[in-house]
Formats: sequence, C-alpha cells, structure tokens
Amino acid sequence: MNTSDIRPRLLMGPGPSDVNPRVLAAMARPTVGHLDPQFLAILNDIRDMLKQVFQTQNEMTLAVSGTGSAGMETCVVNLIEPGDKMLVCINGVFGARMKDVAERTGADVTAIQRPWGQVFAPDEVEAAIRDKGPFKLVGIVHAETSTGAAHPIPPISEVVHSSGALLLVDTVTSLGGMEVDVDGWRVDACYSGTQKCLSCPPGLSPVTFSPAAVEVIDKRKRKVQSWYLDMTMVRAYWGSERLYHHTAPINMNYALHEALRIVLEEGLRPRWQRHALHHRALKAGLEAMGIRYLADPDHQLPMLNAVAAPDGVEEGEVRRRLLDEYDIEIGAGLGEFKGKAWRIGLMGESATERHVTGVLSALNTVLAEKGMVNKGVALAAAREVYAA
Repeated sequence: MNTSDIRPRLLMGPGPSDVNPRVLAAMARPTVGHLDPQFLAILNDIRDMLKQVFQTQNEMTLAVSGTGSAGMETCVVNLIEPGDKMLVCINGVFGARMKDVAERTGADVTAIQRPWGQVFAPDEVEAAIRDKGPFKLVGIVHAETSTGAAHPIPPISEVVHSSGALLLVDTVTSLGGMEVDVDGWRVDACYSGTQKCLSCPPGLSPVTFSPAAVEVIDKRKRKVQSWYLDMTMVRAYWGSERLYHHTAPINMNYALHEALRIVLEEGLRPRWQRHALHHRALKAGLEAMGIRYLADPDHQLPMLNAVAAPDGVEEGEVRRRLLDEYDIEIGAGLGEFKGKAWRIGLMGESATERHVTGVLSALNTVLAEKGMVNKGVALAAAREVYAA
C-alpha cells in the first residue's frame, strides 16, 4: 500500500487524535540542522509555550525525543537510583507501567492498588507512606487512559509533600484538555505526550522538573541508567550551552511548536471548557443508548470516555464496522477491560460537535440494526446538551 492511498479517519480512540492542517503543514517545512540558530529559536519557543501549558515556571521544561512512555521513563530514571524507595499508585494500565519502569531502575517499589475506574483518596496514600515509607518519590497517573478516571492531584500532593517525598504525575492524556497546574499543585516531575489533547503526531514527550527535582538529579551518586534520556546531558542542549547530545527530531519539533501555538491561541480555560462540553454531549448520547461509563461518576475524564460494551455485543465487531463503514476509530479496552469496553477519545482537534455526532450516529445505527436501541435516540440526547 502507498501512503498516498491512506484515507483520513475520525480519530476517536485513546490517541492519536486528529491533527490540525497547520501542524501537518509545519512538519513539511525545510529540515535544518539541530544546531541551526533557526531551530534553536524554535526550541526556545517550545520551552516557553510548554511552561504556559503546564502552568509552571520550571526552567527544566522541554520535549523529550520519544512518545509519552519515554517521558515516563525520563522522569523515573533521572530521579531514582538503585535502592531508592518509590510508591506507585495503580488504578489501571499506566500506573502498572510506571511500576515496571521503576523496578527496572532498581528501585525498591511499593505499589498500592484501586479497582479499575476508581481513584485513590488522600488517606490511602497517606496510609501507604506511613506503613511502608518514607519514600523518595511517589508516582500517580492524573488521567488513566485505560479506565477514563481522573485523580484529584492537589490533596494527594499535600500528603506526599508533608512526608518529604517528591511527586511524579502522568499527564499524557490530560495536558491541554483539562486543568494541569504543575506549580499550583506542587508537582515535582510531570510528563505528557504530543498525540492526545495537544493534537500533534506522536513522537515527543513534554516533561518538566521542579527545582527540588533538579536538585535531586544534580546530587545523584550514579549515572542515569539511560544515556539517551539523561537529563544531566539533554538539558545542556536545551539550555544556553547548546551542547550536542543526540540529533533532535527537527520536523517533529516544528509540529509541536505549531500545535502549542494553536493551544495558546484558543486559551487554556476555553480549551478545557470545550472538552468538557463535548464530553457531556457524548455522555448524554451514550447513556440514551443504555451504555454505561466505567469510571467513578465523580472522576470521569472529559477527553477519554471508557464505556462498557452492551451485553450480547461483540465489541470488536462494532469497532471494525465503525472503522470500515464510517471511517471512525474508537479504542478497545485494555487489561481488565479487554473485550468488554470501548474507549472513545475526545482529544484536541477530535473534541468537536462533528466528532460527537458522527460517532453517536454511527454507533446508534449499528446497535439499532441489532435491535438493541431505537434509531436517533443518541443524537437527540446530544443535541439537547448543545442546545442548552
């Protein structure tokens, strides 16, 4: 198959999201050298815009070469040395991945768990610190992509910092789609991905480190486990020294630069409100068809809607029909939800009324053909939300 034969889809899975034409056009700009002053100016802009989107003044804020998982690994391997104690809060796939990454660094990892779709209360984290701590680092996923659940970070941050630990937060799915306030929440290390609510192709991972985290990195007794992700060297390239470390993905950085411009042109709060509106409309349409959400009702993500496939439906067949007949991609369940769930993304450029009505109409049609719902109920419910 030729790439010219690839037809567009409505990307409504757990990522990537649809990409603005301005971002795609930016990727086609002339490739220059990674030390070209023009490109270094782009990196300066990216750092400044990321600081605005993360809501931080952290000087060590940059885009790691690699996807969101590279950001996770960057934060862990730079802050943890063999034997360091780390607490990981697991309520889905990506909390478990953080634990795996930490164990590979030689950390002494304690994991606490909540059922999928639920979130941790601060006193549960406090009890783990009291019983198993003290810890050097506590890691938690803000927006768990596998379950659609969102952790309230501020009260957990208070518990973590009262114990003297650093706080690591995964915002791969949330950054740009709901509030992320690194400084206000006292987050010490935070990472994200470009392909979700930032609506940039996958390939870079924004990260930011607090002054306290940078001090820990500076006082390491051993070299960082990963040469490629070693912030003691990478930061010298992003900083005023401009010391060569590895060849940056030039055109991907062009894409992120343009994507961040679009985010800030819209404004953070209006962008969060847009995601919340389309979530409400999608939820109304899904519930009108009897489709239930899997995450705690008080802690549901606006940009990632994890729902149970109705009884008697082969969820994979429905996903294939949406893709083949309607050019709409939604995601399957992971882990405990595999074969039982759909994950419907409303991220960045994919958080529009067109996306919501498109997926609801297609899903309603497929389920109506099976005699499971009445035609038109989903769109009617969603339109009530938009009309309000």
